[in-house]
Amino acid sequence: MELDRDLLSRQEVRSLVEEAHKAQARLAEMTQEDIDRIVAAIAQAGERDAAELGKLAWEETGFGNAQDKAEKNRFAARQVYEAIRDQKTVGILRKDEARKVWDVGVPVGVIAGIVPSTNPTSTVIYKAMIALKAGNTIVFSPHPGAKRCTLETARRMAAAAEAAGCPKGAIGCITEPTMDAVEELMRHEHVRLILATGGAAMVRSAYSSGKPAIGVGAGNGPAYFHPSCDVKAAVAAVFRSKTFDNGTICASEQSILYHRDQAQQVEAELKNQGGVILSEAEAKKLASVLFRANGTMNPKIVGKPAGEIAALADLGQEARGARVLLARETGAGEKHPYSMEKLCPVLGLYQVESEDEALKLSCAILRHEGKGHTFALHARDEAVVERFSRAVPVSRFLVNTPASMGGVGMTTGLFPAMTLGCGAVGGSSSSNNIGPMDLLNIRRVAWGYQQAAPGHTREETVDGALIDALTEKLLRRLMEQ
Repeated sequence: MELDRDLLSRQEVRSLVEEAHKAQARLAEMTQEDIDRIVAAIAQAGERDAAELGKLAWEETGFGNAQDKAEKNRFAARQVYEAIRDQKTVGILRKDEARKVWDVGVPVGVIAGIVPSTNPTSTVIYKAMIALKAGNTIVFSPHPGAKRCTLETARRMAAAAEAAGCPKGAIGCITEPTMDAVEELMRHEHVRLILATGGAAMVRSAYSSGKPAIGVGAGNGPAYFHPSCDVKAAVAAVFRSKTFDNGTICASEQSILYHRDQAQQVEAELKNQGGVILSEAEAKKLASVLFRANGTMNPKIVGKPAGEIAALADLGQEARGARVLLARETGAGEKHPYSMEKLCPVLGLYQVESEDEALKLSCAILRHEGKGHTFALHARDEAVVERFSRAVPVSRFLVNTPASMGGVGMTTGLFPAMTLGCGAVGGSSSSNNIGPMDLLNIRRVAWGYQQAAPGHTREETVDGALIDALTEKLLRRLMEQ
């Protein structure tokens, strides 16, 4: 019976959280050296098994390709680890001797880790490392369409951590991810924080759970080719990004904006690098495959190569041989399908008359979908970079780099992460690329050092006199009521 399955899944969650809660109490007593040894072991296991886990993810989900999924795993295990390796997260983090204030790191406790189907193995490696680095334990909730590879990744990371001295139960994973199980996990009394990466409905559920949550919104980043850019390099960057794991990273570009007087050069380069610009009729047929009748993305196109998507839309041989499919678009909103997020190698094309129009249109696209996420600018003119960076509503503003790789910190100096906050404008509690410092609280120890001069009575100090006067005034008002 379905009811029995739901009840079993709820009980499994309770057991996993109880184990994680007990493990976290032991983890909180460990030294920085102990924690660092455990995190290093997770990183080593993630890198060692990157190819195998990438293949498992591809075989189970059908999204992207095994090679790029392996590269995502290596990124999580190598670059994320390098970024957090020397971070101090245990005990006194900072001493301000002048103000006599200490900052002490305090773990939040048990974290609920929501895992998406698009990055099911790399997300586990990454979240396990940043959670434990901050002294927390984590229980993963897999996407039903990726539960086997997520569970196997969690199992391997837990085994590596425990071999390095981590308490058993510090890394757990639900084996039967039902909606009841997810609800139980997010609302369990011992869960202190929800780290949600997934669809909009899941993120909304995390924020409405009553628990502190770090969630990410949809990506829908435009890429603007300013007239000062190197067009060949810009096209190469966008195509590399959009074809990396077939566009399943939410920071990937979703549209290209370029000036009308650049059109001949830009469109020739798009075709030269394997893009196919569709006719109006072809674009309409493709849009009917990309999106369902209710306007949501068709899961059948997610992470598929351009040729396979062209075949689904019954397009011609030229489109079926494309590296990237491109469709002309004119506006933003529900009536403009190519203004929305497309987690596959499909891009909207916009011709604009001016820099002003490019800025206005970029903001309109993002406000329709993708607020707070990512924007890509290709330009040599730093004045343009400054102007746009002050106006475009995103948390990651990328310049002359593939957005997929730049957004997660693979090709930029941003903190390397698989969870990308969208800030208040995007409905997220953080605009950061999420790391260990986002997963701990700071306890501040403060000494009194601004005291009255020696020999003065309280009545002789200004503060004392003010306090007495305000207290007397307040008492009078209370008596008059």
